[in-house]
Amino acid sequence: MESYRNSDPPSSPRNRGRGIYILPNLFTAGNLFCGFYSILAGFQHRFRDAAIAILIAAVFDNLDGKVARLAHATSPFGVEFDSLADLISFGAAPALLVYNSDLYQYHRLGTAAAFLFLACGALRLARFNVMTTKISSKYFLGLPIPAGALVLSASELARTGPLSHVFPFPPGFFLLATYVVSILMVSPLRYRSFKEVHLLRKPLPTFVTVMIVSLSFFLFPSSSFFVGILLYAVLGVVEYLLYRMGVKKPVGDPGDPVLGWMGGTVKRRARVIRFRRPRSGGKP
Repeated sequence: MESYRNSDPPSSPRNRGRGIYILPNLFTAGNLFCGFYSILAGFQHRFRDAAIAILIAAVFDNLDGKVARLAHATSPFGVEFDSLADLISFGAAPALLVYNSDLYQYHRLGTAAAFLFLACGALRLARFNVMTTKISSKYFLGLPIPAGALVLSASELARTGPLSHVFPFPPGFFLLATYVVSILMVSPLRYRSFKEVHLLRKPLPTFVTVMIVSLSFFLFPSSSFFVGILLYAVLGVVEYLLYRMGVKKPVGDPGDPVLGWMGGTVKRRARVIRFRRPRSGGKP
């Protein structure tokens, strides 16, 4: 989803063939099909298959943006198609999955939680579409909707895995998780996009980390996936608390909506300029 947007204007049709434009949209269609399949599997009580389908949809969602940028085939049509597919695969599909597997027993409270997740996902996509040219590529404003969907699908996969012997997923976990994830998606918290991470600067630590992560995913795939996506969801909250307590200073443009609301410092030509959090009246 977020990786698909590009501030650069669409390539000229005279320079790119139609086949190049079809390729990223095929990945988006694959994303949409996985969301549709997840909904069908959820109604058939094949919850594990439904959760895996959402995971595969996230892979297609990541690939369509990369393919579009590499082929210089970004277009307004692709952006809108991607948003509609994301609403199905990461909004409706996980909401129905968690409702059919757990939330139905809470009656109206469970129905409200599932609908809130879908509504917040739609609001998250709409907000991202209108702010795509204003937000730094280093951060997302609010928890991305694919990450929110993966929190729920990873929980469904982990509840029957080895992690369930350590953390038995108590009653009410999915109800609380659905409400919390919904709020995080529309919150003003910033989440790292990891688009500008340079792993080759420290080859040895990177190699060791990749080996450990790969081994954990090989031995305990569902548990490792759940822990990883849960840590990412908590990361935005932890960083915000560190900023508010003064342990960590935000760095960025005070006009940037991702950073300006928190206050902090700006690095410009080896100088550090301090700025304050904007007041409610609109004056700095």
